[in-house]
Amino acid sequence: MDPRVAELAGRLEQTGYLCDDELATVLFLSLQMGRPLLLEGEPGTGKTALAEAIAQALDQPLVRLQCYEGIDATQALYDWDFPRQILHLRALEALSGSDPAGGERRNLEEAEKSLYDERFLLARPVLAALQQAPAVLLIDEVDRADDEFEAFLLEVLSTFQVTIPELGTVQASTPPTVVLTSNRTRELHDALKRRCLYHWIDHPGLDREVAIVRSRAPEVSAELARQVVDVVQRLRDTEDLIKAPGVAETLDWARALQHLGTTELDVETAALTLGALVKHRDDAERARAAIDRMLAR
Repeated sequence: MDPRVAELAGRLEQTGYLCDDELATVLFLSLQMGRPLLLEGEPGTGKTALAEAIAQALDQPLVRLQCYEGIDATQALYDWDFPRQILHLRALEALSGSDPAGGERRNLEEAEKSLYDERFLLARPVLAALQQAPAVLLIDEVDRADDEFEAFLLEVLSTFQVTIPELGTVQASTPPTVVLTSNRTRELHDALKRRCLYHWIDHPGLDREVAIVRSRAPEVSAELARQVVDVVQRLRDTEDLIKAPGVAETLDWARALQHLGTTELDVETAALTLGALVKHRDDAERARAAIDRMLAR
């Protein structure tokens, strides 16, 4: 491994995020080449957590844009603080009306212009990331947005600047580090993918997931962590679950067991705490039956 990649992986590890050589390498290249990083994978595999770890490792602010169906450029870029604009307009009217001699009055055009001052601008995530650069911009679950929003993102990620008609163009002094995540509920367009470096994050292997639990939840004993991860891995591999538990659920389950004072996983305690691991009724029934078989003495 390139020593610079190893150094980056070490900085991420200090934040509690453990990544393999391939992920560390593509992240390093993304930073060096100034290219957005597109992460795909099942929910709970650590895509969002990686962006948070990058921000912490680089000591930069994290700006998050949560995508959803129907999101448009306004929610991503900026809006105007309408209540404050109204108060400002009323203040101007009061000031003008308090001048008994008529004096210098603001005309309608000047009053309107003063309403679109930067102090009334509400920066949404994309604009905020450009203004705060260097920063880490997380565009989370981009697959939930529609085609038009993808096209908008493609334009912004190509120039790292936006134009506000009333104020002019805002361009990042330093392009932000951009991380896009997708749970692949739909296929993203090739144009957006070509703009990015790509990595698929899969569920970690047994040893790596144990290391993740020990790193993120050090209060959980090594023995309990290994028992929990072993059960979770077998559930993923052998059971036809509606939603296989991700690393996030593994951590939740390990912490839940630790809070109950569990030192060794047993059938009864496992059954009582399944709500931390699986989130569908059918999955709970399948998991309970499978754990009964795994832990049978």
